[in-house]
Amino acid sequence: MPDISTTMIIVLCTAAAAAGWIDAVVGGGGLLLLPALLLGLPHAQPGYVLGTNKAVAIVGTAGAAVTYARKTPVDVKLAVRIGLAALAGSIGGAALAGGIGKDTMRPLIMGVLVVVAAVVIFKPGFGAAPSASPVSRKRVLLTIALAGLGIGFYDGLVGPGTGTFLVLALTALLHLDLVAASATAKIVNCCTNAGALAMFAYQGTVFWQLAALMAVFNLAGGMVGARMALKKGSGFVRGVLLTVVGALVVKLGLEQWG
Repeated sequence: MPDISTTMIIVLCTAAAAAGWIDAVVGGGGLLLLPALLLGLPHAQPGYVLGTNKAVAIVGTAGAAVTYARKTPVDVKLAVRIGLAALAGSIGGAALAGGIGKDTMRPLIMGVLVVVAAVVIFKPGFGAAPSASPVSRKRVLLTIALAGLGIGFYDGLVGPGTGTFLVLALTALLHLDLVAASATAKIVNCCTNAGALAMFAYQGTVFWQLAALMAVFNLAGGMVGARMALKKGSGFVRGVLLTVVGALVVKLGLEQWG
């Protein structure tokens, strides 16, 4: 356990619970968890912050995935296939991260997010109900390529909002409602988080005691968030989605021009 005050531990555990809730509903919990860890561990090397973040997040994500799987139909095999593709994509993105300027990427991502917000606002039926027609094999392969390899690549290259992008992509490509898309995204996130955590653990850059404590709160937040999403339905998820997309645009804008 790093040398941090009791007050800061309480702040980190509270942030972990809130991040778990956000991540379970629509993704994007890292927007809160990672900055909290950077604040709480100002003298730690970046690798330890990222490794501890993954060790916390994977527990809440797994708990939310189990909660969703018990209450709503989820194609686990397809989710795992997308997850394995995302894992491969994230490795490729991480390998190229040093060669692509993030100042170039941020405006592009912000533009995509604004378009996404416009679609959700002006198309109220988006993700409200699943399509009655079966999804073709071609569309499944497209989902594995775009939502798996593509978003996984983005996760390794830049990162913020990966869970949110997954929910949006799965809703659009597989014609899922937002609740089912959130459930599927959790399984995909478990795959990518497990791969990243394995690498950080191998490198020895995880504060395991702190991560274990925060993970308890992240798990609780994730399970509460999943249950609320299941109970309140797609309309509730839609509202949280717009809030998270707005937060992403603000965050990226501040990084670009702040």
